Amino acid sequence: MKILLFTQFCTPEPIFKSLPFAAELRRRGHEVRILTGYPNYPGGKIYPGYRLGLWLREEMEGIPVLRVPLFPSHGASTVGRMANYCSFTAAAALPLLTGWRPDVLYAYNLPTLGVLSAVLQRVRQVPYVLDVQDLWPDSVLSSSIGHSWMASPLHRLCKQAYGAATRIVTLAPGMTSRLIGRGIRQDRIRHIYNWCDETALPEADGKEGLPAGMEGRFNVLYAGNHGTVQGLEAIVEAAALTAPRNPSIQFVFLGDGVCKAALRERARSMAPSNTLFLDPLPPAKASRLMSGADVLVLSLAPGPLVDITIPSKTQSYLRLGRPILASIGKDAADLVTQAGAGVSCRAGQPEAIADAAMQLARCSPDERARMGACGSEYYRKHLCLKVGVDRWEQVFDEAIGSSR
Repeated sequence: MKILLFTQFCTPEPIFKSLPFAAELRRRGHEVRILTGYPNYPGGKIYPGYRLGLWLREEMEGIPVLRVPLFPSHGASTVGRMANYCSFTAAAALPLLTGWRPDVLYAYNLPTLGVLSAVLQRVRQVPYVLDVQDLWPDSVLSSSIGHSWMASPLHRLCKQAYGAATRIVTLAPGMTSRLIGRGIRQDRIRHIYNWCDETALPEADGKEGLPAGMEGRFNVLYAGNHGTVQGLEAIVEAAALTAPRNPSIQFVFLGDGVCKAALRERARSMAPSNTLFLDPLPPAKASRLMSGADVLVLSLAPGPLVDITIPSKTQSYLRLGRPILASIGKDAADLVTQAGAGVSCRAGQPEAIADAAMQLARCSPDERARMGACGSEYYRKHLCLKVGVDRWEQVFDEAIGSSR
């Protein structure tokens, strides 16, 4: 197959559905190219080594990459974010509609790309598959850049993008149900769980190099962004509830984000004896630290999308083979339960989080090791890159066959 990955985000940006995906497809004998923008995510500034221009052709791991200009922005400004999305779509139109003709087009996540992909489908008879990572318009309207006046135009945009796609792929069962509820035929939707970036997050074992603050404690570790949607305030409150019941349990926060300073201050006043904040680390070092924790924490704030959200770190945690404490919504909790990899509770409930931590601390080391092993095995059998790309190949075949 000739496959074009149409994605606004691509390596060196931290998006695993770009170069690793393309490289695996190429390894299987497919001809793959990438149409993308100049790297600026997540900081909203063009990466060092790149200078914004008309077009830039690169080759990465044997994959031809064409970069087109865009307005770099990824802040809280609604105008800036709209300019970012729309400028990339406009700049991609000419090479997409007049350049290399693939057998199938893969569009990553943004309905703005879906609209242009629909034009390609009509003009050049190229079927397109839309990979839904964030359910629009819900995710936009519930975010800091969302406003009520955007609802009507976004609904129209999404209706066109989703309605025209030959196939739609979702990352969570709940997303599939919601799309069906909006009139999308079930036979056009496929569900494929994400994998993690296996090259950036190598498997690791043991407790090598643990910081002094983690030694001799039962460490319940959260790793990742300290933002508003992660609901980490509930983890701090759970730490305060846990301290008098089991002083050996310590909640560790690894990473950075807009809420980190406030969380650290909250922890200092509520749970100074059993919270620890660590600076972010490169993926390989973070992997070693996470594999040395006793338990890894998944956390989301309650909200309208929590039940259909599966944080990307879910797959990373499973692959690392550590027990998981999951304070999340239904779809992600179901995944942890199916894997037999830990204990889950509803998002944003400090008492339930504290009880889950106590439950895991009471387990024997062998019991926790079995949970971790189950999670790692589940990842290898059902979620890894190889399994995911097997399923994507089937979807691409279906899309091509349907168009014929």
